[in-house]
Amino acid sequence: MLQSPEQLRKRIDKLSWQRDELTEKAKRVAVRLKKLDQHLEIASDVSDALQHLGKELFEEVLGLMEEKLSKAIEEVLDQPIRFKSEAAFKSGAAHVSFSVERDGNKEDVQRGQGGSVQNILSVGLRMFALANLDESEHRRFLVLDEQDCWLRPELVPRLVRIVHQAARELEFQVIMISHHDIGLFEKYADKVYRLSPERDGLQIDEVGQSPLEDDLD
Repeated sequence: MLQSPEQLRKRIDKLSWQRDELTEKAKRVAVRLKKLDQHLEIASDVSDALQHLGKELFEEVLGLMEEKLSKAIEEVLDQPIRFKSEAAFKSGAAHVSFSVERDGNKEDVQRGQGGSVQNILSVGLRMFALANLDESEHRRFLVLDEQDCWLRPELVPRLVRIVHQAARELEFQVIMISHHDIGLFEKYADKVYRLSPERDGLQIDEVGQSPLEDDLD
């Protein structure tokens, strides 16, 4: 059945409108493709620049960590031991190995000082990691379970002082659990509790509270 001239005119008008609509859409797509091509041209350079910047920032953070932890080791153990870190970047990821250095000689962290170096580094690395987490998802609360176990009793207050100062600066809540004498903690801990096993459970007594933040004599 043949269409009337009026029907054919309407059909042509509709097709013309669709043609114009598709033409405009093609122009917009062409503009977007051109912009994407421009972005792709510099994408490689931007990626390289960001990777270089990320590497520099990471190495800067490692340098700061080396400085702080070396100072902590020296203050607690009173020995010229330097904390060292070596970073390698593979497939866009960072790999870090740790060691200590004494008189220019490299030593295994796990073998140094019978475990005392590990004690100090473990505390420092955990506080450093926690300080760099998103506060909206991770509360700044840290439990240190017998981190002084390899330290001689006279060195324990030095570790407590460093933890106390770092916690104040970083706004951390820290609980230190120890089997050492309570008197070693009273000078620098905000509060000291004694936990005593009882037949019916556990007895908790508050036995001390730090009045000052003096330096060690």
